[in-house]
Amino acid sequence: MAQAVAAHGAPPPRPLDAIDQDILKILQADGRASIRSVAERVHVSRANAYARINRLVEDGVIRGFGARVDHERAGHGTSAYITLNIVQNTWRTVREQLRRLPGASHMALVGGDFDVLLLVHTPDNRALRELVLTRLQSIPEVLGTRTLLVFEEEDLEPDA
Repeated sequence: MAQAVAAHGAPPPRPLDAIDQDILKILQADGRASIRSVAERVHVSRANAYARINRLVEDGVIRGFGARVDHERAGHGTSAYITLNIVQNTWRTVREQLRRLPGASHMALVGGDFDVLLLVHTPDNRALRELVLTRLQSIPEVLGTRTLLVFEEEDLEPDA
């Protein structure tokens, strides 16, 4: 019998046990943690930790490893959440255009008073204005935008 496939084309996720959950917490807090360190902290062998991390990557639970950036120190001192109302059934088209926007760091299709929530980081207010008024509002499927300027932000760190 063929394996069931989730809506997005990947096999359904395997259940995660307490050790898998602990490994995820450790790697979220420090993506550069060594296999040896992870194994010691979750009380399994290095081979077991290595196999579990590989399975989490192969299953798409871990989508990648990266650095958490202080956007202001990296030259992007202005951040904003932008809400978009879009033409019905155009999410895939809009998503592809939003992916190409400079400074876009997160997007979500949401339910409620607007359709899309977009987080952007720009060098300054002038660049933000250009992004919203020129780039976003020129996308034909975008019916309207609303910009919420971020005064202060903080990534919430997982407990490790």
